[in-house]
Amino acid sequence: MRHWSRVLGSLHPDDCVAIAVSGGADSVALTRILHELGARQRGANEGWRVVGLVHVNHGLRGADSAADEAFCRELAARLSWPIDVSAVDVRARARARKQSIETAARTLRYESFEAAADRLGATVVATAHTMDDQAETVLLRLLRGAGTRGLSGIRARRGRFVRPLLEYRRAELRAYLASRGEPFREDASNADRSIPRNRLRHELMPVLEQFAPGAVAALARCAALAADDERVLEALARQAALAARRGDDALDVDALAALAPAIARRVVRLTAERVCPGVMWSARHIEAVRMLAQSVDDRMERHLDLPGANIARRGPVLTFRPPGAARIRVPGFDWPLAVPGATDIPELGATIHARRGAAPAAWPPVSNGRVAVLDAGAIALPLRVRNRRPGDRLKPIGAPGRRKLQDLFVDRKIPREDRDRVPIVVDATGRIVWVAGLAVAEECTATTPEASMVILELTQR
Repeated sequence: MRHWSRVLGSLHPDDCVAIAVSGGADSVALTRILHELGARQRGANEGWRVVGLVHVNHGLRGADSAADEAFCRELAARLSWPIDVSAVDVRARARARKQSIETAARTLRYESFEAAADRLGATVVATAHTMDDQAETVLLRLLRGAGTRGLSGIRARRGRFVRPLLEYRRAELRAYLASRGEPFREDASNADRSIPRNRLRHELMPVLEQFAPGAVAALARCAALAADDERVLEALARQAALAARRGDDALDVDALAALAPAIARRVVRLTAERVCPGVMWSARHIEAVRMLAQSVDDRMERHLDLPGANIARRGPVLTFRPPGAARIRVPGFDWPLAVPGATDIPELGATIHARRGAAPAAWPPVSNGRVAVLDAGAIALPLRVRNRRPGDRLKPIGAPGRRKLQDLFVDRKIPREDRDRVPIVVDATGRIVWVAGLAVAEECTATTPEASMVILELTQR
């Protein structure tokens, strides 16, 4: 058994292992290898143990699928192990979620493995991925433009899944089965070259091995090196994500923009995965969120509707929400606004800082949505900050006349559910002087650098 000693590197002494078996050569080899290694472990009365086999009948190949199931049941009986068999409807899942058959099958397979492990009392599920699978995965992801995370390939141990055979070639496993006279099933769909992985396996990988002998091992080594790099970058990103976090579902855009792109991308992904479990984003989706965070826009809010998540840029904050998630309704608020001073708006997790002062160094002042420069002589103190009320009107800078606040929200595409979240500053007469992030009242704005000014700035906690 010395030849298979590297299998033990992915198993922990306290593991209760369920073996995923399809009936194919690789999974049958894994089953027999763990059976033989486990016998030695049992003799020593210590270490990991196998608690059974798990098989998923995808129902895609008619009688062949039924024959695969029967074969796996017979194998389990021969080894005196229990087997948990699940039947899934791959085509129905693919139609319902608009996925490819391959994607739907993989998702259902792993869901079934998790459920079967629970039923068997397994702590881990062992799958029969090989060095060849690793090389194919790395190459496919490289051709799709993946980064370090993608190029790290299949992990030897991730969550509840272990891959004990990643250091072995398929040819080694078939030779092992032949030496034991152990039968296995051939899946005819593995020859279907319309499937990208099969096409790469049968057409490109042989060419690579001819061009560069040892290409499979080299690609597997690339995955191991990328995985080492990714562990470091991931740890840095987790620290940065904590520092940039604002509430349960948001990031500070300035903190995100200050990060190196490699860390910022990971912070975006980690936040999306935490707030919207199950989200599956490509590099293009992550980059779109990063660009949204870096954008400069006077509007109160901008949106991205991405697979599995809705992203909103609201002033200095980037908010992540699952699709269809109900927003927490903001109660009415009305707070005196200290000038000078800082006024918290607890309903929004925001603060308005107010100060008196001279003109900014750059004139005229450039609004970024967070700052209003008001003419102190044109407003009646004290000021208050509240959310919208029926009949609110103002004359924004450059507008031909007074406008309903409702119309301003519509023009700026502020979603209905977010309109109560917009801070509105009014003076002692009740006149709107600033709709934070959207507009300053024309008659209240400072027009000359000589004017005495009140400068308001909105920040998000």
